[in-house]
Amino acid sequence: LSRQNIQTFVDDQLSRGDEISESLVNAIEASAISVILFSEGYASSRWCLDKLVKILEGKKEYAQIVIPVFYRVDPSDVRNQMGSFGILFSKLEERLKVNTEKLQSWRNALKEAASLSSFHSLNMR
Repeated sequence: LSRQNIQTFVDDQLSRGDEISESLVNAIEASAISVILFSEGYASSRWCLDKLVKILEGKKEYAQIVIPVFYRVDPSDVRNQMGSFGILFSKLEERLKVNTEKLQSWRNALKEAASLSSFHSLNMR
């Protein structure tokens, strides 16, 4: 992407458990396109779920393009929080004792994102 002069923002500088930083929120809001990489461990990360909610807010407010990519996880498991994805989501819920409003926003965001047109790693070489 960088070779094609497409500015990218990768959030690999966040430490586990950190809150979403102001710079990440600004990057999400300023983006034209967001690519969400769902993996098996995605549901165990509170800040991944918080970012997902923020990305989908940007989709609604600014008509941003959101492209979900499912890597070794089934979109229906993400959509319905089932299978190994659902187990990790339940463990996160138990571990954090998050409020039901936040939990519901995560569930809604997962359902919405997994319902978008997407790419699935099992369907690609």
